[in-house]
Amino acid sequence: MPDTRGTRAFSERATSRFSLLSTALALSASALLSAAGPVHAAPAKDPLPVDIPDYRAALDAVKSADVRDTVCRFLRTPLPTGANGAAQPIPDTAEPCQGLPVFTIKDPVALNEITPAFVAGTTAPLPTNAVKLTQLVSSLSTTVNGRTATVMLAPTQGGGWHLAAVRDGDSDAAFAGRAAAGTVVFAEPQIRGWYQLRLTTVTPLNDQARQGLGGQASVSLSDYQKLLKSRYADKLPGSEYDTRGYSSGYSLPTGTDDAPSSTLLLAGGSSAALAVTGGAAVLLRRRRTHTA
Repeated sequence: MPDTRGTRAFSERATSRFSLLSTALALSASALLSAAGPVHAAPAKDPLPVDIPDYRAALDAVKSADVRDTVCRFLRTPLPTGANGAAQPIPDTAEPCQGLPVFTIKDPVALNEITPAFVAGTTAPLPTNAVKLTQLVSSLSTTVNGRTATVMLAPTQGGGWHLAAVRDGDSDAAFAGRAAAGTVVFAEPQIRGWYQLRLTTVTPLNDQARQGLGGQASVSLSDYQKLLKSRYADKLPGSEYDTRGYSSGYSLPTGTDDAPSSTLLLAGGSSAALAVTGGAAVLLRRRRTHTA
């Protein structure tokens, strides 16, 4: 009878090496995606997403009475109408939520956007260079008087999060909330495009993104960078396109000021946003988007 001990030993060593290799590849992919940007999904034993900094502060912010009152004031104020959409003061009332349907503000999720360096083509097409966490967004648990809204949080200098805006509509929170383990969801604000990034493959999530990819079902991160450079190389912050006020969202906010800027809040907006600046609030209509 042939001696099979050598064959079995070789098979066991090969299986062991394959198992170790598979584990190493899985860990490498996980590390790459973690570095690329926040993924909202968290282990069941840890209800807080550890990859979003100061997430407890973000939860405290969206659950606070001040933020809720601001949302109610927004929902009570008619949206601007007309082509110009001039700034509109938000009335201050003692009990802004009185008489409105009961609603809650959902837990915030990460809003990632493309980075200027990636758009300019001055950095390698890697997930860690392509997207960056810019804000957190939360939607409401229900429509209120037929309207939906998104609560936007910006990072506070020194740590934590603060209310930056309340925006009409909830598409930002809906798309951002589609991130799952092993993926990063991000926005190309200039065209209101939403994408999913898995390792180095970019997949469109809405019609604007599909149009942005020329109808392709997916592209490599390298090819996506080339598309961005061809679209925005002459439209980056500081360009004539930007300084003349045509831009509407491809540049990133600094995310360090306690009083957010109205430019940040208007960038890539829905129909209107309540801008919170220096303790004051005004309702602002977004600027017209130019893509040429």
